[in-house]
Parts: sequence; structure tokens; C-alpha cells
Amino acid sequence: MQRRHDLDWVRVCAFGLLVLYHVGMYYVTWDWHVKSPGASHALEPFMMLSSPWRLSLLFLVSGCATAFLLGKARRAADAPGGRMRFLGSRSWRLLVPLVFGMLVIVPPQSYYEVVEQLPGGYHEGYLAFYARYLTGHDGFCDADGCLDVPTWNHLWFVAYLWVYTVALWLLWKLVPRGINAAERQLGRWLSGIGVLAGPVLFLGVARVLMIGRFEQTHALVDDWYNHVQYFGVFLLGFLIARTDGVWDAIERQRWPALVAWLLSWAGLVAYFAHFADAAPPDWARMGMRLAWGLNQWCAIVAVLGFARHWRPADNRALRYLVPAVFPVYILHQTVTVVVAHHLKPLAIPPTVEGPLLVAITFAACFAGYEVIRRVGWLRPLFGLKRAGEVPSRSPEPLAWSER
Repeated sequence: MQRRHDLDWVRVCAFGLLVLYHVGMYYVTWDWHVKSPGASHALEPFMMLSSPWRLSLLFLVSGCATAFLLGKARRAADAPGGRMRFLGSRSWRLLVPLVFGMLVIVPPQSYYEVVEQLPGGYHEGYLAFYARYLTGHDGFCDADGCLDVPTWNHLWFVAYLWVYTVALWLLWKLVPRGINAAERQLGRWLSGIGVLAGPVLFLGVARVLMIGRFEQTHALVDDWYNHVQYFGVFLLGFLIARTDGVWDAIERQRWPALVAWLLSWAGLVAYFAHFADAAPPDWARMGMRLAWGLNQWCAIVAVLGFARHWRPADNRALRYLVPAVFPVYILHQTVTVVVAHHLKPLAIPPTVEGPLLVAITFAACFAGYEVIRRVGWLRPLFGLKRAGEVPSRSPEPLAWSER
């Protein structure tokens, strides 16, 4: 099986888009850890271009990668402990960075959030804050509630990915025939126009039925709407990973998907603009939720379809970026929050400050990666293999990086 360089590029670009999105969060009116004095609605329509689907795309690609990784584990299953080694490896590569991130990388985000948003400010310094952070202090409160610490903030994706991987591993271990039957059935259902209609219906109905009942918390235990959509697309990615007919259909439907994505985006922007100061009627709210599901899946099909059509080749840049993705992801939001807070007193116009913040975030994160990959004890803390381990030469795309 040929390595899916198109999926490698999709994953790299999706995480790059995530960096841009989080910089954008500083300048829009939506709630975030720190806010620009010039925050406004101006950037919000452009944020909506990726807001409905960027994380679903990452979970779907991760599901595909997990299918190939489990394929390797299946071939090694006859060896003693072959199946358990897969789960142990994934847990090591995801949970160690998650715990390290919560203890070291994420706390500055919460600190500057408290400094900027706590009524009266916070003046005791970072070390005093960090001591309270580690002990689960519940006194960082404002009119919107109290800050829960310790927290994983943007690293919630890693926690969810580990839970979904464990759930999938259990399904693969307990009902392998059911998994194989589901792969074959989906291959038939999604080989034509169903590749658009089926997932759109699932995501749209899930939003209609659940978004009003379950808040999106990223707290794992009470985040039921997010679990339905994200585990749904993660499982879908796993089931279609090796089904060529589905990928052929995705490639054929790339243009209709692109048109539907952009039209639904325009509809969502118009909806939020029209009802900015008034409660929408129920029919409009339900229509918006269905349009959200349409936008969510059609954007993913467009991205995957054009990536497959272009069939990008392997090159030096890709071989550098694939292992860099996870460390850069772990670092990026903290860099953005810290730099944005310290740029604020300079009163730089947002049109200048925004691109500068993007450039500094990428530069600092890749500089950090250059250090991380050269220091043996840092590598596992950021999801990289220990120094000296031989990179996998498997042609399959990998969940994060095997280099």
C-alpha cells in the first residue's frame, strides 16, 4: 500500500490552520483566554470559513491513520503481546505529552487569563499562581464563573484522541468481524453520492438533536455532542481508510462539495448577522443547524477530494513537517497567548499586530521544535520517539509521527 502523502499534507495544513485560527481568536468578540483591545466582529466571517469543520477533519484523518497503525498491529498480533503493544505505544505517545503539557505548557495560558479577566486583576505573580494551579484552586472567578485548574485547554484534542483510540481498539479486539462488516457496508453506501448525503445527514441531525441540550465543554465527561460528532468522524475515518471506492467518490464529489461548502458558509454568516441582536425563530435555528452539518462535511470532502486529486508527492519539506506537527501544536497556543499579552501595551494596530503575532508564533514554535528534537529527554514529552530509535519505514500514514 502506497503511503498517503495527501493525508500527510492535509494533517500538516490543518494544524497550520489551527494556529491561524487561535491567533484570530484574540481579535474576535468570542470568549478566549486573552483579548485584544481592538477585538471586533470584522474577522468573524472569515473565522467561520473553518470553524465548523477544522477539528472534525483532524479527527477523521486521525481515524484513517489509526486504521493503518492497527493494520500493522494486526500483522504483528501473532507475536506475544502484539495487540497490547499498539495500545501501550499510543498511550505513551499521547498521554505523556498531555500530562506534561497540563503541568508545564498550559499554565501560562491560565495565568494570563486570570491576569486579564479576574475582577481587579491578579498581582501575586506567576509562581504564586502556579502553586494554586497545581492544587486545584477554585477562587479564580468572574461574572461568567470560575476557572477550572489544572486544565488541558487546547490539549483537549489529545485527551479525546486517546479515549477514542482506546474505544476503537476495544471494538477491534472484541468485535473484529463487526468492524470488517462495517467497512464493507460503508464501502457500498459511500461509493457514490452517498459520500455527501450520508455524513451530512448524520452531522446535521446530531446538531439538531443535541446542540441545544449539551454544551460544548471539552471537559470529556459531559461533552456529549462533541463526542457524537468527533468520535463519529474518527470512526468513519477508520472504516473508510482502506476503501478505495469511497476515496474515489470523495475525489469525484470535490467540486459539488466545494460549492455546497461556500454556499452554506454564506448562509451561516447571513444567519448570525441577521440574528445578532434578536432571538431567531425555531425554524431558522433548526435550518442553521442543518446547514452547519452540510458545511462541516462538504468542507471535509472538498479538502480531501482536492488533496487526493492533486496527489502531492513526498519531499524534504513534508518529511520535516510531519514530525514537527505535534510539538508545534503543543506549544502554539501558549506562545500566542503570552506574546499577545506582552504586545498589548505597544498598541500596535491589529492589521499589523495580527500578522506579526502569526509570524512570532510559528517562528517560536519551530525554534522550540529544533531544540526538542535534539534533546533526548525532551522528545517523548512532545510525542517524538526517543533519540536513537529507528524511524518506521512503513508506507502507511501515521497518527502523529513515527520519526
